[in-house]
Amino acid sequence: MDLPNAQSGLSLGLNSHASPVSRDSKVDSPISLRIDSRFCTLPYSAQPVPLQLIELKEEKNELENGEDLSEDEKFSILGHSVCLKRPRDGQSLLCTNPPKRVAIEQGLESRRTAVRAWGNQPLRVADPEVHEIMEKERQRQFKGVELIASENFVCRAVMEALGSHLTNKYSEGMPGARYYTGNQNIDHIEVLCCERALAAFDLDPENWGVNVQPYSCTSANFAVYTGLLLPKDRIMGLDSPSGGNLSHGYYATSGKKVSAASIFFESLPYKVNPQTGYIDYEKLEEKTLDFRPKILICGGSSYPREWDYARFRQIADKCGAVLMCDMAHISGLVAAKECASPFEYCDVVTSTTHKSLRGPRGGFVFYRRGTKSRKHSFNLNHGDGNTHYDFEDRLNFAVFPSLQGVATLEYKAYMQQMKKKAQALASALLRRKCRLVTGGTDNHLLLWDLTALGLTGKNYEKVCEMCLITLNKSAIFGDNGAISPGGVRIGSPTMTSRGCLEADFETIAEFLLRAAQITSIIQREHGKSQTNFLKGLQNNKDIIELRECVETFASQFAVPGFDT
Repeated sequence: MDLPNAQSGLSLGLNSHASPVSRDSKVDSPISLRIDSRFCTLPYSAQPVPLQLIELKEEKNELENGEDLSEDEKFSILGHSVCLKRPRDGQSLLCTNPPKRVAIEQGLESRRTAVRAWGNQPLRVADPEVHEIMEKERQRQFKGVELIASENFVCRAVMEALGSHLTNKYSEGMPGARYYTGNQNIDHIEVLCCERALAAFDLDPENWGVNVQPYSCTSANFAVYTGLLLPKDRIMGLDSPSGGNLSHGYYATSGKKVSAASIFFESLPYKVNPQTGYIDYEKLEEKTLDFRPKILICGGSSYPREWDYARFRQIADKCGAVLMCDMAHISGLVAAKECASPFEYCDVVTSTTHKSLRGPRGGFVFYRRGTKSRKHSFNLNHGDGNTHYDFEDRLNFAVFPSLQGVATLEYKAYMQQMKKKAQALASALLRRKCRLVTGGTDNHLLLWDLTALGLTGKNYEKVCEMCLITLNKSAIFGDNGAISPGGVRIGSPTMTSRGCLEADFETIAEFLLRAAQITSIIQREHGKSQTNFLKGLQNNKDIIELRECVETFASQFAVPGFDT
């Protein structure tokens, strides 16, 4: 290859007589450097001088059995030793995959293998200790009778959604306005969840909005306070010993502020009638007009009866308060239209998704939007007096899903059964001379007053736990409140989800009564104090016997999402 137009006296050429590549060649396609005579001032013609770029050394690679399979050529480039493996006879000399690319792909595959080695390990391999504990919990749920009113069993689909790759993504902010990029699919899910939440309760998007980001109803409630109130503004909710929730504000008898709601805001509770166990609406109105709360709260954790939302609306309007409902416990019943709905009368409604709704753990806040009606005459002293609700921006700023099945006939039937089971259990206990607050239930839970039996809720709860029955101690109006409750709250959602019938709840009532008898015996022999009482639980034959009966009974029923 000559360069006739070159301005230098040097040119780089290839020998025209270069022989084809062979295994016997010492130098393949030699390159020569010659001086073009046209640009040379020397009196003689320059001869081509071979330019030796590499120093070759040839060695044969012998296998242990002596078979000659390949040859290695060793040479150096710029002083660096390089070994080239030559193919055997009959093999193609063409390299279909360039060596460099092969090396890169091999390196990438090794990295992929390394990632899979730690990233694709099942829990039983990655952390056998935690896996063992989780398996124990699986067996506990399968073998026990779950009666905690705030718990339920979710289906496998919910478990799959919760344990998914979505956990890898930060999604702070609102759909379309995230702090981080790459949230288009997260946005789609959240918008879909909002649409389903509104549809589940038959709400018009023109009149209602929803935020589905809270982790629980407690955080949803606090978001409402934070968004609509100033520090030390007043709130009023049902007293905890009367069936209210601590997130609505609670003071201990000593005056200590127990909940964050009472620490950052001023709270005053209303109570139930001590004789009937029902909310005393006359005293509620009297207190409200004296206290003048900015937010009046209806809804609770241990109130087994319906709420008179119309009466709450009247009282809220008289004092200019926002009417808020915490429907965490009854949201499934509301969606299935098996109890009264708060949406006709309330301004803000909060809930969880994991109780009667049987969804994943989470919460949401529903809020009115659009033009205010005359009856909603509250004044929070934060706005400019306009005639439109301003909840949306304020609540979304304060906050900074699995509802698809709740509109089905199957879900409505489940809600109906859940109520029937709670009523069947209440009837069974009443026939056994047990005292229930309000004498029964209108929803999924009932409140058993143990003070008539001389028992404490804490001791009875512990005996039940030892016997594989889970329920929770609950304050009874007139006792020492949430710190030393005198009753227990019993719910029907979980065992209804497992397929129990009314007759099965008769059996459960027998278990509960037997646990009460055991508690009474231990208290009589060892005393009520926790230290002494716990001693009586060790190797107790009555507890062991009841535990075996409960396990045999519970193991008959399937658990949603379990393979057991």
